[in-house]
Amino acid sequence: MKGTARGQFDLGENADTALADSHLPQVMARNESKVRLGFWAKIARVARWIPFSEDVVAAYYCAFDSKTPFRVRGTLLAALAYFILPTDLIPDIILGFGFTDDAAVIATAIALVRNHITAEHRDAAKKALDGNVTVRDPDLTGSA
Repeated sequence: MKGTARGQFDLGENADTALADSHLPQVMARNESKVRLGFWAKIARVARWIPFSEDVVAAYYCAFDSKTPFRVRGTLLAALAYFILPTDLIPDIILGFGFTDDAAVIATAIALVRNHITAEHRDAAKKALDGNVTVRDPDLTGSA
């Protein structure tokens, strides 16, 4: 990643490599840790109340899929970290409005990376929400 002007970088054709060489890996590591620690507990509490829960879980599986590009992982981990935050722009305990900000963040992230969330991720999400798999293993290959 070469600097072109103050605060600007030429990402060129290899954006994933350039981003990986920046400070983003540390941010992603923090987000990944937050998501791993809090995601399933949050989903267990709220899945029945939010109409986009399957999308959130599919995004989770995509974010932890080793085939997912770095920038896509970063986008999804940031959105999922926001989703699990106990305090955010609109507190989740406000009935009817509490998840609107979460929905907006998740919907935006999914729209940005839509082509990377595969049928496999969506199937895993559906099974996880139906209780047919151990949901804490994001590895889609089936190894526990």
